[in-house]
Amino acid sequence: MTEPEAEQAAAGRRVPDAATAMVTALVRLRGALQEARLPLELPGAEAQRVARAEMVDQLEDYVIPRLMTLDAPLLAVVGGSTGAGKSTLVNSLVGTRVTTPGVLRPTTRSPVLVHHPDDAKWFGQDRLLPELERVTRQTNDPEALQLVESTAMTPGLAILDAPDIDSVEERNRVLAAQLLAAADLWLFVTSAARYADQVPWDFLRKAAERSAAVAIVLDRTPPEAVDTISTHLARMLASRGLKDSPLFTVEEGPVSDMGLLPSGSVLEIRQWLQALADDQEARAAVVQQTLDGAIRTLGRRTHTVADSATEQVDSVRRLREDANEAYDRAVKGVGEASADGTLLRGEVLARWQEFVGTGELLRSLETRVGWIRDRVVNAVKGKPQQAERVTVAVESGLETLILEHAEAAAERAEASWRSTAAGQVLLRDAGADLGRASRDFRRRAERAVRDWQDDVLEMVRTEGAEKRSTARFLAFGVNGLSVALMVVVFAHTAGVTGAEAGIAGGSAVLGQKLLEAVFGDQAVRSLAERARVRLEASMSDLLDAERRRYTDLLDSLEVSPEAPERMRAAARKVDDLRYAATQPVTLPEAEPPTEPETGPEARPALDPPQVSDDGDTAP
Repeated sequence: MTEPEAEQAAAGRRVPDAATAMVTALVRLRGALQEARLPLELPGAEAQRVARAEMVDQLEDYVIPRLMTLDAPLLAVVGGSTGAGKSTLVNSLVGTRVTTPGVLRPTTRSPVLVHHPDDAKWFGQDRLLPELERVTRQTNDPEALQLVESTAMTPGLAILDAPDIDSVEERNRVLAAQLLAAADLWLFVTSAARYADQVPWDFLRKAAERSAAVAIVLDRTPPEAVDTISTHLARMLASRGLKDSPLFTVEEGPVSDMGLLPSGSVLEIRQWLQALADDQEARAAVVQQTLDGAIRTLGRRTHTVADSATEQVDSVRRLREDANEAYDRAVKGVGEASADGTLLRGEVLARWQEFVGTGELLRSLETRVGWIRDRVVNAVKGKPQQAERVTVAVESGLETLILEHAEAAAERAEASWRSTAAGQVLLRDAGADLGRASRDFRRRAERAVRDWQDDVLEMVRTEGAEKRSTARFLAFGVNGLSVALMVVVFAHTAGVTGAEAGIAGGSAVLGQKLLEAVFGDQAVRSLAERARVRLEASMSDLLDAERRRYTDLLDSLEVSPEAPERMRAAARKVDDLRYAATQPVTLPEAEPPTEPETGPEARPALDPPQVSDDGDTAP
């Protein structure tokens, strides 16, 4: 139900304006809780995931529907431990078999709701536990709610027999907790043998925390132990904040063929429920107590879930920063190594020197600067196949450089994630080895490098479109000029030091002058800049694709940075409305009456005008 639907439904049921505002605020709170994601395995996250689910269920199953139908019958949910005798107690209170006690444990069956025929309209699909199918037959389907009409029930009261809270079947336990959270009144059944068990007290603690109306039934108690056990149980209730909860005892006794206890055994409980159902004010007080307690607790618990959501947001941010840092470092490393002359050594340098020649040409570059262009043109001995060898060497060198940095980035990102428990779980569930570059990365790198080389070739071809007939252009060819441009790009920042500096620098100067001999200074600077930018963009795209293996994993978690504040804001609104509802209404003070004017010029404002005999209005 959306906020507008909640307001419309509340208005259609004549819910007061204050209640309509509260319904709207609670619907907003439910939406904020539903949108919150707590997927990372952080300390305490599992408990808060459970709490969030419980709160959403309670809002949908009880709080919102009950607030919109305050005059609906009081719902008493009978819950308790395995073998406590809940179904037998319900049958005995009604006076006939309406629910089947479990003979085998665990018993899987639908919960049973018994009500007066006149109250049937209150228990439709939209009123209580809307996800449970309504049936009127006995069934073992835990997804169904069995409705039983009985004239033995007092109008205004319904009793629901819930599954065991400590069932070995998880579905039974979850459903039992869900039903108890949807109760106006808990009728908690335990036995002389089980009253000190931990599980029932966990439920009772939750009831005390949210001020739910609770009555305790000490069932199947030997007559001689009634006083001792009931006294001890009463002290336990008082110490746990439930001293005002009624305590009833049912002595162990024979059960009839119909599965009923003697009428006198449950007379006190029946009379108490009857009196509660007959007293409209008392019934409303129980509903209001439980409803107010649930709303108050929802607000408090929401802030705890919001704190956990904040931890999730912070953890996702840190994991993202770690992955980004690893790949940013790789992108920077590739960019620096492809521009500082690092690539102009080994195979690339050897093939380049084969193409342009060495010795006399390089010496002339050092001593005869004024003759550079002509000497470069005349000295180049390269053949087309030698230019191709440079291209292949460049391709291999770039691929190796990129692969090394991709592998290093993957290792760094994985190591940083493995340092946290949340990151370890994400890596485990990723379905791939994120500590290595992708299996197809080498192929993609090869394709990217070849595409860049093709771009360089096309730039040279386009730039030399009007120079193809010149002797210089024909001497070098498109391939030769392209490899010269690549060499210039690789020594953009001239960062190599030591002996290699002269070699790399000389190679770059040689390539620069070769290009200038054909295109001119300005054109060469433009070509080199465009080639460098395209190379950096291509390498960055490659590594960003690897980075996304990590960041897409984080994106799939759907952890919204705004979710914690949305929850807190929704909880504050609910608290504000709840507080406002407790304040007395102050009526505005009446203004003192105004004294009438007196004196010769005073004239009653409402006196009708005087009309003379001839029909004129007198002054």
